[in-house]
Amino acid sequence: MSEWDIKKLHILRTLREQGTVTATAEVLMMTPSAVSQQLSNLAKQLGVTLLEAHGRRVRLTDAAHLVLRHAEAVFAQLERADAELAGYLQGEAGEVRVGAFSTAVPALVVPAVQQLRRSHPALEVRVREAEAAEAYELLSAGAVDLALSLAAHAPSARDPKFALLPLLTDPLDVALPAGHPLAAEPGLRLADLAHEPWIFGGSGPWSEITTAACEAAGFVPEQAHSAAGWTAILAMVEAGMGVALVPRMAAAERRAGVVTRILSADQPRRHVVAAVRRGAEEGPAVARVLAALREVAGARAA
Repeated sequence: MSEWDIKKLHILRTLREQGTVTATAEVLMMTPSAVSQQLSNLAKQLGVTLLEAHGRRVRLTDAAHLVLRHAEAVFAQLERADAELAGYLQGEAGEVRVGAFSTAVPALVVPAVQQLRRSHPALEVRVREAEAAEAYELLSAGAVDLALSLAAHAPSARDPKFALLPLLTDPLDVALPAGHPLAAEPGLRLADLAHEPWIFGGSGPWSEITTAACEAAGFVPEQAHSAAGWTAILAMVEAGMGVALVPRMAAAERRAGVVTRILSADQPRRHVVAAVRRGAEEGPAVARVLAALREVAGARAA
């Protein structure tokens, strides 16, 4: 296979444009002898004659024009590569892989992706749903570039591997069946529901969040039913099978037969954080995604 030297091809193209070796040398800030030497080497590499005498000048052979016809496609691709690389360096292009827990995907990640598609269409965001423990394993292994989780389940801020960035404080509201005696109770407190049957996950983050919130209100919740997904939990609440704490970020899952009350007196909250491998937050593409997530989180908070 012939050797295609980009630098020498550029000299050949410039000679075609300028017409003489002397003019080519001036444009490229080379000596005429250096131009001639480079083109002679290119001809040897390709195994064809590129220049022929034409009076006191030289002109390009048919082989040289054939070479340049193909070289133009290479130059065009390199220009596109340069433009894309410049975009990557400015955070305008590239790929960012995001691992996020279930409620964060529709509430934060999807709106951020939609925003970035409008503002930075060459920046691709790939989303992977993952709970906290898995998200940090993926982040540590390099399988994702950014992880969204709850602060209570994030690594220590002192962990040298990660940088943690606060995103959102998400209030927890209580979901009751529409016909529940306390559904319209003014000034409802979490302690008022101490004797109710509760619905929450059997283990994992949501079990711990519900238990901790209730214990802070002075009681241990009786777990009547266990479910992990909001569709199942709210379906059971709607059926009168119990009550549940629901993050406000899960508002899209609300059902007609469920009343959601804000616990103004003792409002439990969870804190959403983003994490990256330490130092990666300074990368332009990751910074763009973080900025979009912060903007969406700020709009939710407002």
